[in-house]
Amino acid sequence: MSGPEKPKVIGEELSDERIKSFLAVTPYDTEENEDYFVLIRAYQSLREGDFERFVGFFTEAGRDLNAINGEGQTILDHVCEHRRSAAYAETLKKAGALPAAEVGR
Repeated sequence: MSGPEKPKVIGEELSDERIKSFLAVTPYDTEENEDYFVLIRAYQSLREGDFERFVGFFTEAGRDLNAINGEGQTILDHVCEHRRSAAYAETLKKAGALPAAEVGR
């Protein structure tokens, strides 16, 4: 909340610890793939550069960049549906993300 006591902060630099905290989020629905949930939350919450840093932490942690959601999509499939998310899609591709059609499961 912003106000006279707490001014609004725009463009705040996020620490590595804050970005890594997204690795600990858990889905509300126990049927949802945890890795997909973590990726979607980070995508929805982080700016492009911070998301790129997060993807590095995510892969270093041995998490599944090609996790599939309940609709049969990977995070790359989802991101590619948004025309203003080209930088996010490129970050994912560089890290090894694939569309669901190419994931051998």
